[in-house]
Amino acid sequence: MSTISAAAHDIQYSEPADEIAAALAFHNGDVRATIGTLIEDCRYLREQLALTQVAMSVGFTRGWTPSHDRD
Repeated sequence: MSTISAAAHDIQYSEPADEIAAALAFHNGDVRATIGTLIEDCRYLREQLALTQVAMSVGFTRGWTPSHDRD
């Protein structure tokens, strides 16, 4: 197995990372800063989704349209 294949295998089949701990560690344990960053990320992604809704034709996606709501 090549080095790249071995690395891809390790990433794909390793234990899932604790994303909450990673987000808190990024902000040195500051819960308010972590939540603030997540809120800003959500706001940014909603803006990008709104732009996509305007720019994308229904035919391009075979009838699927993006939505702000979770299914």
